[in-house]
Amino acid sequence: MNIVMLLIPLMLILVALGVLLFSWAVKNGQYDDLDGPAHRILHDDDKDMIPSEARPLKSSAKDNQAQSGSVKATSRRD
Repeated sequence: MNIVMLLIPLMLILVALGVLLFSWAVKNGQYDDLDGPAHRILHDDDKDMIPSEARPLKSSAKDNQAQSGSVKATSRRD
């Protein structure tokens, strides 16, 4: 019976602490944007971190048209 007299006030203190921490988190905007980080991972924002020798070469518009024409020609054969 003595342990119950100790655990009940301890439980009430822990619940009050949890409510205070939750209310602090809500007031400081911790739950405002739940979808932003999930979508932010899909954006490529590290282009400046890629070394210049590892970056793909930029091709001209004529090269792109020539490549797309060769793809179309191979797909017509099928």
